[in-house]
Amino acid sequence: MTIWARATGCMVRIGFGASTRRHGKTRRATLLGLAGLLVAFAVVGCAEELPAGSPSDGPTAVPSAEGSVTPMGGFIATGSMKTRYYQSAALLSNGRVLIAGGSTDITGLGDTSAELFDPATGTFTQTGSMAVARMNQSATRLLDGRVLIAGGSGDASAELYDPASGTFRSIGPMTAIRSQPTAVLLLDGRVLLAGGSADLTSVELYDPQTGKFTKTGSMTTARAGATATLLSDGRVLVAGGSGLASAEVYDPRTGAFTATGPMAVSRSDHTATRLADGRVLIAGGRVIGLSSLDSAEIYDPMTYDPKTRTNGSFSPAGTMTTRRSSHTATALADGRVLLVGGAGSGASAEVYVPKTGQFIATGSLVSEHSVQTATLLGDGRVLIAGGNGGYGGSAPAELYKP
Repeated sequence: MTIWARATGCMVRIGFGASTRRHGKTRRATLLGLAGLLVAFAVVGCAEELPAGSPSDGPTAVPSAEGSVTPMGGFIATGSMKTRYYQSAALLSNGRVLIAGGSTDITGLGDTSAELFDPATGTFTQTGSMAVARMNQSATRLLDGRVLIAGGSGDASAELYDPASGTFRSIGPMTAIRSQPTAVLLLDGRVLLAGGSADLTSVELYDPQTGKFTKTGSMTTARAGATATLLSDGRVLVAGGSGLASAEVYDPRTGAFTATGPMAVSRSDHTATRLADGRVLIAGGRVIGLSSLDSAEIYDPMTYDPKTRTNGSFSPAGTMTTRRSSHTATALADGRVLLVGGAGSGASAEVYVPKTGQFIATGSLVSEHSVQTATLLGDGRVLIAGGNGGYGGSAPAELYKP
């Protein structure tokens, strides 16, 4: 029989062995009473015996001043990376994370440098440099493991990162100059790139088989700061942007966009995360010129919207614990969604639970973050990197453990 007792910052386990279950109720009651006394003594010395952040058989202990942990998870500092904000991040096939470009100082100019985060060691190491300085670019891992880096450089250039050689190679050009484009890997291996250009309705496709960018159907509405999310059936939901509540869906089979929705609230700089059941969580953002939003809604591609007479409609999804825009949202391995940082949110973070439809605060970040990147690692942790203005010193990087 094993008994657990919780004390502030620790768990105490007292075991009597499996054989105690065979000696009847009387002995069991005696052992339970004895266990209570042992727990009381064990708890007194628990804080001294289990250093902050040490692994244990129970829940993770509360780290010291490096963030905090709650039953919903917590944050802890990891290795230092180069100061960056508006950078890109992509999970590689080998489990490491490629962090590239972004602005690295107060000038607000792009950078050519790139580095790799190794989850096994918690360290960042330099890798090959990009051919062009970039910030606000997109990064998409292709089916063959290479990473497409597109836009964010003031021209129509793009490049490919090869993890095997650790080098970048220029490709392109794209059909338009794009800064902060949305990029979605389609089921057939092509990449859909939209927004971030002078013509805010233009969209293009990158085909790894030909190595070329080609135009595809235009969006029905000009959008900046919109989200693009791959749906379970291979289509792509494009929502909000430019202070709009409207949304539309791209069909790769026809190359055309059709209206869907609309959302209940106009949004830009929000997040869109596909849930395990195929629905999409839309959270936060801002209305142009106004403060960040704390509202959220759910897009269900299987419902019918009478306003647009199309499949797919939005419904309210509750209120976040704080207002957020330019934040990150990451679908966790267990189906929950981690929402981190953002303008005006301080060091707060929260988790959306699809089963209950609730937003619940989780541990505080080690540092405040906005316009950061968040990458789900192979072991279920999330790497939060860069952002937070990035003015001087080492850029903050930390790990979230569910």
